Amino acid sequence: MRTLAIGLLCAAMIAVPAAAADKSHNANVTVVFDHKLPNVPGKSMRGVLVEYGPGGYNPSHMHPKSAFIYATVIEGSIKSQVNGGEVKVYKTGENWMEVPGDHHQVSANASETEPAKLLAVFVVDTDETKLVYPDN
Repeated sequence: MRTLAIGLLCAAMIAVPAAAADKSHNANVTVVFDHKLPNVPGKSMRGVLVEYGPGGYNPSHMHPKSAFIYATVIEGSIKSQVNGGEVKVYKTGENWMEVPGDHHQVSANASETEPAKLLAVFVVDTDETKLVYPDN
């Protein structure tokens, strides 16, 4: 019985880091604007500020199937990987685009010592309430 208890405890300790990898770390996400597009019925433009502390990251995720996203780094450097492509580092002023169905596998601060921020502008269905769908 003692061996079984020790085995279960060890298994639980191994599982905790794996579960922790599915959660944001040292990251804050805030919707900073949300406006219906007057000339495109059913669509809205939402601005999302993503702030990473040193070493911060968000888990691998997707966005709503209706979402077009244009992201610009406004401070520091951001590490990003989309659809299994090359992991790229974007510096202040640089940007990238994501289209519906893209899989954002890496979204992280490229620095372990400095903060980083990005502004992601979504064009998305107005009735979409959730903007991020983690992989699990």
